[in-house]
Amino acid sequence: MRLHFVENGPALLVEHDRRVLVIADLHMGIESGLERHGVHVTSRSAARRDRVLACIEETEPDLLLLLGDVKHNVPVTSRQEYLELPGILDAFRDRVPLQIAPGNHDGGIGRFLEPGELLPPDGAIIDDIGYLHGHTHPDPGLFGHLIILGHHHPVVSLLDTVGCAARARPAYLYSGLAASCLPEETQPESRTRLLFVPAFNEFAGGIDIGRLRGSGLGPLSRCIDEKTAEVFLADGTYVGSPATLCPGDGG
Repeated sequence: MRLHFVENGPALLVEHDRRVLVIADLHMGIESGLERHGVHVTSRSAARRDRVLACIEETEPDLLLLLGDVKHNVPVTSRQEYLELPGILDAFRDRVPLQIAPGNHDGGIGRFLEPGELLPPDGAIIDDIGYLHGHTHPDPGLFGHLIILGHHHPVVSLLDTVGCAARARPAYLYSGLAASCLPEETQPESRTRLLFVPAFNEFAGGIDIGRLRGSGLGPLSRCIDEKTAEVFLADGTYVGSPATLCPGDGG
C-alpha cells in the first residue's frame, strides 16, 4: 500500500489493489448555510467541483471515495443543494466510479446517488483499508486495518520567527490506536492505525491537531495514541508530533 498526498485538494490517493482517491468534507451548499447566518457568499460549488476534477485528472484513480459531508445543510436539504448536487455528482461519475461514506450532514444524500454508491455509515473495507466519515462508532471489522476518516477537519498552526503562525493549515494526523479503544476480540493491536483527513471545503474551518484528542468530536478522536501520532501538511511534508507543535485555535 502507498499513500500519496494531493496538495491541490487536499486529497489522498491510496494505492493498493486499486487506486482510490479519497476526499473528505466537501460541504457542498455551505454558502446557503452561511447565508442563514447573515454571511452572503456567492456559490463556489463549481470551483470546488473543478478542484475535485483536477485531482481526478492528476491521479487517474479507479475509484473516487467521498468521506462524508458531501452536502452541508442539516437537517434539511437546501434549494442550493437540490440545484447543484445532481450535476456535480454526474461530473464525477463521468470520470470515475463513485462511492460515498455518509456523514452527519448527509441526511437524504441517497436521493442523489445511484445503486451501490452509498456505503454503510459505520464504515467499509476497500482493498484491506477501512473507510468511514468518523461521526459514528466504526464497525468492529475495521479494527486491525488502517482506518481513514474525515469529519474532524484537522488543521495545524506552525511556528514562525515571532511565535505561532496566525493562519491554520489543513493537515493529516496519522496515529496508532490507543489500547483502551481496541475491541477485546480484535487482535493484533499493532495493526490498527488511524489517518484523519483534512476537509476539502475552504470554508469549513477546522480543529487544531493538538486539541483533536480532547475535542470529543467523534468516537475515534478519543482513540488517538499520542505516543505514535504524526502530522503531515497537505503536500505530505512531515512536521512532527502534536506535542512538538504550537497549539492554535483552528478556524
